[in-house]
Amino acid sequence: MALNDPNWSRPGGPRGPHQGPPDLDELWRSFNRRLNDLFGRRRGGGGEEPPRPPSPARFGGGLGLLVGLIVAVWLATGFYIVVEGQRGVVLTFGKYSATTGPGLHWRMPWPIESTAIVNLSQVRTIEVGYRNNVSNKVLKESLMLTDDENIVDLEFAVQYIVNDPTAYLFDNQHPNEIAKEVAETAMREVIGKSRMDAILYESREEIAIKARQLMQQILSRYKTGIDVSQVTIQAAQPPEQVQAAFDDAVKAGQDRERQKNEGQAYANNVVPRARGTAARLLQEAQGYQQKVIANAQGDAARFDEVLAAYKKAPAVTRERMYLETMQDVLASNAKIMMDYKGGGNLLYLPLDKLLQNKAAVPLPEPGAAAPAPSGQAGTSPSASSSEPDLRSRDAFRSREREDRP
Repeated sequence: MALNDPNWSRPGGPRGPHQGPPDLDELWRSFNRRLNDLFGRRRGGGGEEPPRPPSPARFGGGLGLLVGLIVAVWLATGFYIVVEGQRGVVLTFGKYSATTGPGLHWRMPWPIESTAIVNLSQVRTIEVGYRNNVSNKVLKESLMLTDDENIVDLEFAVQYIVNDPTAYLFDNQHPNEIAKEVAETAMREVIGKSRMDAILYESREEIAIKARQLMQQILSRYKTGIDVSQVTIQAAQPPEQVQAAFDDAVKAGQDRERQKNEGQAYANNVVPRARGTAARLLQEAQGYQQKVIANAQGDAARFDEVLAAYKKAPAVTRERMYLETMQDVLASNAKIMMDYKGGGNLLYLPLDKLLQNKAAVPLPEPGAAAPAPSGQAGTSPSASSSEPDLRSRDAFRSREREDRP
């Protein structure tokens, strides 16, 4: 309302600088008068006229404006936005019509068409055997039977994403519940084919990989539109009722493995030595065998040579064999045999004593002067008497050979 409005004053008084706010009753009457003028009612100066029905033209124009405004708002509800990582599934009277990507889109407003937004980038998680925390167990889901007829308390989590929004929405009624049932079923099948020790200590990652592959096969066969990304085993242990007994069994198994390792280490130390000793003895035996065979073959060859020589000259060969045999027999004997049949003088030369003295005297170093022999500097008596002795022996042997037949 403008400041120069005549109603901005007290009732019945002129407008002045110190007048109060306008009369509310007068404002309300003015509003009603204008509303009545809009629907065909006119107020005169001298009195009130009876109400007249609204004009069809005015009524049609106002209704059309209102209907147009409602239609515009209804059409505007057909706009929708799909953000990155999501897909929009458009339904026409409840039936699949199209799939839209990220961006601003328009469809026919409800109830003709509707839109379902599916998040493809969201990683969904399924917890089997526990809820929110590993300590909050669900024994109905976690207790599983192994291949060796033991019970294991297994808790694991499955992470998956949606890769087909159409199959996720329409091919199955409750895809998330189906994914949970499939995860539990696949894990029970894998655990039922594994042994207790392998589950607890050896092959957890291998079991998780096999379970993920089996889950994906089942979900693909059901056409759920779900892609399993990872399976994580949170905890695997025996039931609490048999935990103490199982720990004792584990300790006994560890002791057994330790003793086996110690025995294997001892065997690895002893067996190579025994094999080396056996190989050495075998080689020594083979060498001795070859030595004996070679000696035997040499003796046989020498005997053949002696036999051939004996056939040519029996007397000479017999005497030679006799002398060689006596030489071998008396080589280590200190006795001396002398023949007194001859008429000449026979000198005795103590060769054994000379040889012993020669072995006792150390050899001179290179470049040093040889020590002088005991006695005179010239020839010793023994050296001087050795030549006649040798000559007499040669003469004696020649005479003895002549006397023999």
